Amino acid sequence: MDIFNKCSEFTEARDVMARGIYPYFRPVDPFHATTAKFEGKEVIMIGSNNYLGLTQHPRIIDAAKEALDLYGSSCTGSRFLNGTIDLHHQLEDHLARFLGKEAALVFSTGFQANLGVLSALVGRNEFVIGDREDHASIVDGCRLSFGKYLKYRHGNLDELESILKKHLDKPKLVVVDGVFSMGGDLADLPSIVPLCKRYNARLVVDDAHGVGVMGSGGRGTAEHFGVLDEVDLIVGTFSKSLASLGGFVAGDDDVVHYIKHHARSIIFSASMPPATVASADTALQILEEEPERVHRLHDIAEKMRKGFQDRGFDTGPSQTPIIPIKIGLGLIRTFEIWKSLIDAGIFTNPVIPPAVPPGDELLRTSYMATHEDEQLDRVLEVFGSVGKDVGLI
Repeated sequence: MDIFNKCSEFTEARDVMARGIYPYFRPVDPFHATTAKFEGKEVIMIGSNNYLGLTQHPRIIDAAKEALDLYGSSCTGSRFLNGTIDLHHQLEDHLARFLGKEAALVFSTGFQANLGVLSALVGRNEFVIGDREDHASIVDGCRLSFGKYLKYRHGNLDELESILKKHLDKPKLVVVDGVFSMGGDLADLPSIVPLCKRYNARLVVDDAHGVGVMGSGGRGTAEHFGVLDEVDLIVGTFSKSLASLGGFVAGDDDVVHYIKHHARSIIFSASMPPATVASADTALQILEEEPERVHRLHDIAEKMRKGFQDRGFDTGPSQTPIIPIKIGLGLIRTFEIWKSLIDAGIFTNPVIPPAVPPGDELLRTSYMATHEDEQLDRVLEVFGSVGKDVGLI
């Protein structure tokens, strides 16, 4: 039996390609934050994580150019050895101050941040407990650890409490997404924080979709709920609101120091390139200077949720600028609806199993602070027309 047999037997994606409705790995050429070119056609972009609309900001582009000129294209090594420059420390200090934590550490990607943090902290005879809809990077980080990985049904805090109570005398870590990336709903931190305290568990919040989005100052889901000081570790990324690439963890100095010396994903990976570090730091400065971007983002999200719901669409539990449009008609129908929207000039993200359970297929829409009202009205108009044509509403 050849281990490669499964590769030739995997025909599902090629079958969809033959139908002309394959949505993945197709070039998208951004030329403005809220619009893009898709195969030569201009589309309104509502499939990006560029929540604050900063990827084309001239200050960020200038900062990246300056770092490129000064430091070159790469550090050619890991943070642990020759790959640390003063810009890394500057960004880490800035993040720690911004999030009100003692220390921060940056990784080359957000995925690596979760892999490193969780695999470093959870050892043998220790427990890590996560929501079943936690991001794949959390799942993989938990699996890489030597501890016991336990899961509770999405948002079911009775089940979480039962697990915590059962392992009361064991060292344990609870890890949740602050904003769940498919449903756009929030972890119930006001309830999770006291549970962790009651049963002597530490809490990690992955706020990849929360930093720059939630809270009056954009400090994330914990700020939104007023529990920023009570979350032990905040993990995040620069690849969404902060217009760059990379990840980070922020928390107590002793804990960050330990992660720095035990996380394999930082010790054995090349460090963030200078231009991306400078971009992230400048984006963070703009967020601090212009919190009105966060407020505009939520005004837009409220408008779009109401607009979709008024037209009869199911937007699920969303409380954020991530607004899912429930399809639930299988892979092919989901891709066909996606293609109809593309043809009408609207770019969305089709989401199918395993990212969601079978029967829960959806179109993931997400919004930016820089979207114009005319663009948003056009999105609702097209969705209404396509939704009726395909029998979705």
